[in-house]
Amino acid sequence: MSFHRHASLPATAAVLLAVSGCATDAPVVAVPSPPQQESALCRALHEALPDSVAGMERQDPEPRSELTAGWGDAAIVLRCGVPRPPGMSDPQGQAVEVDGVGWLVEERDGDGPRLTTASRKTYVEVTLGKQYAHDLGPLTDLAEPVSKTVPALFADEHGEH
Repeated sequence: MSFHRHASLPATAAVLLAVSGCATDAPVVAVPSPPQQESALCRALHEALPDSVAGMERQDPEPRSELTAGWGDAAIVLRCGVPRPPGMSDPQGQAVEVDGVGWLVEERDGDGPRLTTASRKTYVEVTLGKQYAHDLGPLTDLAEPVSKTVPALFADEHGEH
């Protein structure tokens, strides 16, 4: 596992999103409405996602969709095909790289961070519960499926096409 912190994120970054919901039997999250090409990438990602992340079993949110996934009663929630977050344009934005996948890091008041993939052909957002306020370890379980199913924007980035 490799973590690399960056001071800023390029304005041309692309992202995949995930949003956490309420801590109920199955959390409720807003399902994104990406263009058809991005939906196809999200379906491929959905099929490649692991059964557990950070030791927590998969528990997908409601309404069920190939554009959302969750683990551990909304401790970790992923949404694929979300709009570009405004933070992608912030030259002071924080970023981290985990196993070759770049993520925009946005702090949320009273909760864990929201992370959005950068420089990918669709935006994937992952929200982490407050127990992950200082622990981005769950991204290590998500980096490989993202890198295998959601191509980088630039062919030479991380050796991907």
